[in-house]
Amino acid sequence: MDKDYLINDKPARALALFTLPMIIGNLFQQFYTMADSVIVGRFVSEDALAAIGASYSFTNVFICIAIGGGVGATVITSHYLGARNYKKMIQSACTAMISFLILSIVLAAVGLVFGRTFMAYLNTPENILDMASDYLEIYFWGLPFLFMYNVISAIFNAIGKSRIPLYLLIFSSLLNIALAVFMVYSLGLGVKGAAWATFTAQGLSVVLSLFLLVREFKKYSSYLETAFDTDSFKEMSKVALPSILQQSTVAIGMLLVQSVVNSFGSEVLAGFSSAMRVESLFIVPMVAIGNAMSSFTAQNLGAGKQDRVQKGFRAANGYILFFAVITCIILECFHTPIVGLFLGGGGTELAFQTGTGYLRFMGFFFILIGLKMSTDGLLRGAADMKMFTIANLANLALRVIIALTMAPRFGVFMVWYAVPMGWMVNLLISFCQYRTGKWKTLSISR
Repeated sequence: MDKDYLINDKPARALALFTLPMIIGNLFQQFYTMADSVIVGRFVSEDALAAIGASYSFTNVFICIAIGGGVGATVITSHYLGARNYKKMIQSACTAMISFLILSIVLAAVGLVFGRTFMAYLNTPENILDMASDYLEIYFWGLPFLFMYNVISAIFNAIGKSRIPLYLLIFSSLLNIALAVFMVYSLGLGVKGAAWATFTAQGLSVVLSLFLLVREFKKYSSYLETAFDTDSFKEMSKVALPSILQQSTVAIGMLLVQSVVNSFGSEVLAGFSSAMRVESLFIVPMVAIGNAMSSFTAQNLGAGKQDRVQKGFRAANGYILFFAVITCIILECFHTPIVGLFLGGGGTELAFQTGTGYLRFMGFFFILIGLKMSTDGLLRGAADMKMFTIANLANLALRVIIALTMAPRFGVFMVWYAVPMGWMVNLLISFCQYRTGKWKTLSISR
């Protein structure tokens, strides 16, 4: 395959070739995060499922920071590759890894010290607080693995090697599932077993991915003058910091939403947690297309081919429509057995009602988040971050305000009614910015 296929092949084909490995890889990633919930929900208890669900909303803040950092690495590295500036390309990649390794260690320390306090502050039900805290402690010891894996995967995607993260994700997913079954079911370690399984699988994946990246970059070793480049760090920060702000702020907002759900008790939390896991699975294609648009936009603008970006944007939205229709059909027809995978035969009626109610409602609105992702991805790839950030903050603000003010009065269903409203506002703001055409002037130097 031509290493420059993102700037040479037909846009629709180039996006498909680039996106498909990411979709498959991210699906495997979701499968092994879902595996923790499925395994503890069926082999331990509904409370154990609720504990992991409560922890997930907190850990998602750190996941989003890692993803935001990966976005910065992807956009800058992709741009330099498109401009054939191999010196800056490899320096930006090395700078990204060093920066986010340091950041991950700092955040891990914060999480280890204050994790339980945060969970209590978020109204985590008392009967699951100990289990949630145990899960978080192990999770934070493995936080550097999470950060390094996301940044290294982003670098592989930036240089057009999206199949390598795919293979690594397949390996780590299968390993995580096998270890989770062994530790939770055979050894009886409960939620701790699920956490240790994830820790081990991610650690091995980081070692393998780093080895493969070093081998890939040997062909560019003559261009490396210094492992940490200040100019690359500044350029990357222009994209990474707004993206981290957007990602983490949304995650923090969802923490506030989670605190509202927590107040309804562990049964509602268990049903909501299972539905959120399913949602995270079905938005994988949308997220992958958005990330692909970032790399596609950055490389083509770096190569001076603005017209290809618009063609790629139209192709991306066509793919999103396809995935949205499939998602709607699956969730409307199979919501009950899907929730049953998590809750098993021991799930309460209230937990089932909560999970299936959320999925049946949300099935019709995935087209909104898909179009939002593709538009945001284009703006991100063009380093057009101001309105991108405003759009996502508006999305967050609307969801949090409705959840905090309406759910306590009218019921937990107001939490999910706010979701498509937030997506729509985000989409409208981002699309209006796209229509201005300001994104065509990329601020990154060649």
